[in-house]
Order: sequence, then structure tokens, then C-alpha cells
Amino acid sequence: MLARICFPATANKIAFFNTVRNIRSISGMSKFDLPDRLKGSEKSVWVEYIQLALQYKPLNLGQGFPDYYAPENVTNALAAIAKSDNPLLQQYTRGFGHPRLVNAIAKLYSKLINRDLNPNKEVLVTAGAYEALYATLQGHTNPGDEWIIIEPFFDCYVPMVQSARGIPRYIALKPKSTSGTVTSGDWVFDRKELENLFNEKTKGIIINTPHNPTGKVLTLDELQFIANLAKKWNTLVISDEVYEHIVYEPYKHIRIATLPDMYERTITIGSAGKTFSVTGWKIGWAYGPENLLFNLQVVHQNSVYTCSTPIQEAVAIGFELEMERFDQPECYFRSLAQELLPKRDFMAKFLREVGMVPTIPEGGYFMLANWSALENKVRLQEEIDENKDYRFTKWMTKNVGLQGIPPSAFYGPEHKHLVEDYVRYCFIKKDENLKAAADILKKWAVQ
Repeated sequence: MLARICFPATANKIAFFNTVRNIRSISGMSKFDLPDRLKGSEKSVWVEYIQLALQYKPLNLGQGFPDYYAPENVTNALAAIAKSDNPLLQQYTRGFGHPRLVNAIAKLYSKLINRDLNPNKEVLVTAGAYEALYATLQGHTNPGDEWIIIEPFFDCYVPMVQSARGIPRYIALKPKSTSGTVTSGDWVFDRKELENLFNEKTKGIIINTPHNPTGKVLTLDELQFIANLAKKWNTLVISDEVYEHIVYEPYKHIRIATLPDMYERTITIGSAGKTFSVTGWKIGWAYGPENLLFNLQVVHQNSVYTCSTPIQEAVAIGFELEMERFDQPECYFRSLAQELLPKRDFMAKFLREVGMVPTIPEGGYFMLANWSALENKVRLQEEIDENKDYRFTKWMTKNVGLQGIPPSAFYGPEHKHLVEDYVRYCFIKKDENLKAAADILKKWAVQ
């Protein structure tokens, strides 16, 4: 006969079962905790600052996208494709890239790097440059592999390396001066320090040129120095070149894959969002040697598999038109930088007028500005974040009505202090919004 469990009172029964239920609940929760490989990646500056913008409704110079219309040739192409009498343009396309688009990409970069690219083996279309980076790092990282990352970096680099069980190693760009006229070329890395980071565990280095957020365009000498180290230690180079067409004269964008013996070890990443000012379309690509792209294809086919067919078709049409007028002033690859130059100069002017020290970018559409001269006007103590640039940008968002991004978000833990007196602003905005930003800052500065 089975033994009975006896309870002296109904209240005790309830307490007993509640305890058991709580124990089971707690054990169940631990079972579904965030996996270890993702821990430390929970915080996102974009999630946090988009929420701040929604709550306080500042003039937003934080995020890197234009607030005006994209070129008509690509938007009209997409509209036409949506109503096309070809039903296949609304269906799945080739997983590694829509045929028309990979052919257009291969044709363009064959011209730019002076090498015949195979569109079906040396080009991969991805869900934005973000996925191209993810597929590259997931596909080329074993546990314990080290990746050298130049600070400041686009903030996804580090969590992507860590989620692949790699180890980030940091080298910081530092300004030679914080007063007078500062350009992005004044932000440099210590060559001896970089040389010392390379070792037998190094899988590769991630470079970004033109650089976000400084606007630095890496020189031939700097690229050759990196290339020599990559060849010496037999490492990969991931070259994030999403701002490749936004370079201000007299500076020139140099693709590291064009240097001697570098194509064989380089994966280059681009973005239709940046190239055609359609960031919401989320189409990017990677190109490089077939053996290196194979790893990316394996990751891509088992995650995203294929990207939007109509958007790829529209991007291909955009490329085809720009290649037809490649050497003409109206080519968007040329005209965008010319369009942005007066915006850049206007922003630098009004930041100087209120007492900030801007870094004049050689490329891209972001500007770092040192705001330390205005610290006495900001009640930093009202914000609780550890880093001053977070406190400055949050206080400005809430109290002044202008939002920028804290650049310490783009540094590893040891070097965040280097940019605590800086803010990042974006100037690919309507002229009236840049004028409004100038008025907001001037009014605040004289109070």
C-alpha cells in the first residue's frame, strides 16, 4: 500500500505547492537565459537613443541616414518593379544574389579594382552590410581566434566577433591635437602598438575606410602598413567600405584589395543603403576570392538564404545607370560628395561658433566634435551613465532638443575615456534641419 503524504492544514498545502511551483519556475527561467556567447551584447546605443528620440522628440542628428528623398532612378525602378508584368520579380531569387545584381556588382568592381570578378563565385548579396559583416565573422572565426579592431568602430563588430567565440583586440585612433583646425587625418593609430597586436592567434583585422565616425580616409601608406602585417602573419582583412563614394577632394579612396597580393586575403563589404541613400532597403554585398566567400555562403544559406528580389532588381538598375554615366558629373557616385560638402562645412562652422571643436571629415557624413569648452553649461550630474559623452548627449536630447550619438559606444572598455568629451553628429540632412540645429545650439550657448 502506497504511503500517504499528510498535511496538517490546508494553508500548509497551499504553501507547499507554491514553493514547488516557484522552484520549478526559477529552474525553468535559467534554462532559457541568454546564451553565454551573447552575454555582454544586450546593450545597443541605437535601441536606447531611438527610444530617447521617440520620447523627447529632439531634432535628430544622431542616426546616419538622410531625411530627404533618395535618387529618383532607384526609387522609380522599385515602383516599376512592384507593378511589373514579370511575376518572377515578386518571388524568391538566387540565394547568393539576384543574377542581375551580382552581374552589375561584378562589372562595377572589376572596373574599380582592375580585376575580372566572377559574379557567381566572387560576389555575395546580403541583407545589408550588417549581414555581410556577420556572415564574414561567423564564417571565418574559430573559438579563440583574435580579430584586431580599430577604434572607434561600428558597434556591431565586437558583438559579432564575440558571438563567434572570437577575441577582439583593440587599436585606437587618437587625435594629434584637440584644438585649432582638426581633420580626420589627424586621428592616427600607433604603428608599433598595432604591430604588437599581431600574433599566431590573429585571424584578421577589420578596417573601415572612409571611417565612421571620424571620417578618416586611410592613406596608401597606412593601408600598406596594415597589408604588410597581414601578409607577414598570414591573416585576413575585412575592409568595410560602405562610404566608398563619399570622399571629399582632394582625398582619394584606396581599396586595400588592390594592393599587391592583398586581394587573395581580403573580403570587401559594400552597401546599397549608403551608395544610393536608401538605408531602409537593407541590401549589401561582399566581394573577394571564391575560397574566402565560400564560408560566407554557408552562413548566409543557413540563416538569411536569400534577399528581397524586387529591391535587388532596383539596385541593379541603379548600378547600371551609374555605370553608363560613370565619368560624368551627374553620376551619383560623384555628385553625392559634392552635394554633402557644403553641408559638412556649414556644420563645422556652426559647431565652431558655439565653442565646439569639430573634426573635419575627409569622407563619410559624420562629424565628431569636442564639446569640453561647454561643459559648464551642461548639468551632467542629472544623468547617471558612467561615461560623460552619454550624459552629455542624453542631457542635450532632453533639455536642448538636439540629439547626437556618444562616440564612446564605438570603443572597447579600456579606451572609452579617449572620447568622453566628444559627440557624433550626422550632416546628411535637409538644409533647413541643419539650419535649425545651428539655431538650437546658438540659442542654448548664449543663455
